[in-house]
Amino acid sequence: MKNLNSVHLNGLRALEAVGRLGSLQAAADELGVSVGAVSQQVIKAEAQLGQVIFERTARGMIAAEAGRPVLSALGDGFARLSQAVSIARRKDDTILTISVAPVFAARWLVCRLDRFAERHPDIKLRLDATTNLINPSLGDVDIGIRVGDGRWPDVNAELLLEQEVFPVCSPEMAAKLRAPADILALPAVIDGRAMFSWEIWMREAGLSGATLSTRHVFNDASLCLDAAIAGQGVMLAWQTLAGFSLAEGRLAAPFGIRAKTGFGHYFITAEGVREPKKVRDFKAWIREEMAGTLALFA
Repeated sequence: MKNLNSVHLNGLRALEAVGRLGSLQAAADELGVSVGAVSQQVIKAEAQLGQVIFERTARGMIAAEAGRPVLSALGDGFARLSQAVSIARRKDDTILTISVAPVFAARWLVCRLDRFAERHPDIKLRLDATTNLINPSLGDVDIGIRVGDGRWPDVNAELLLEQEVFPVCSPEMAAKLRAPADILALPAVIDGRAMFSWEIWMREAGLSGATLSTRHVFNDASLCLDAAIAGQGVMLAWQTLAGFSLAEGRLAAPFGIRAKTGFGHYFITAEGVREPKKVRDFKAWIREEMAGTLALFA
């Protein structure tokens, strides 16, 4: 490893970060330095390596052909270093750190955590509510739950639930509906960040091409659900978002028609690492709880 003495570690970190994140700005944000500092570190590292790693183009920094294997090896190396740091810091193996989207935490997970605590009193939970896709190999998160197609790089993704969408509205609104086409008369509450559109359900209901008038657009699914509960319109929801409110009778799901989105809820764990018992216990408990949610839609 003597060849590492000729290259500054900060320069290698800058190369890896720019290559992985795709821009000087993103790398600067992650490393906590200025864009200019990252640029200088990249230039110095290229000089010390005697190799052009990036091509400077109008679209930004693009990995040069000769730089791609270098960046790949740096990525693997820093991932292992990060994992080593995480192992060193993980002093209490009874703490389980979970990363989930805020809407999943608020609408499904948090209200059930007492039951997990009763079953596993020796495990303390730490919840990280974020929309960012985490990599458990690169931090102190033990497990994540994310919605998507499951094809994320550098993590292990295990399907928990296939996502199905369906209209939900207040019971008062639902009482006026007799056939699926009646829903077209209702105003829609739209989740502006949704990965699907109403057409996916319209097609399943035999209404392909039909549209609803939009009343509100929010950038948060939880706010959309609150608006639907308040009687402000109909929302296209999914099992974990609407299940609790449906069970309480605050929402109704007319017609019983559900459409698969092609996405799913996935467990996200470190790739190539044996899962500790606390992670296996949490996954088993989540699957049991999810079975109860699915029973509402049977």
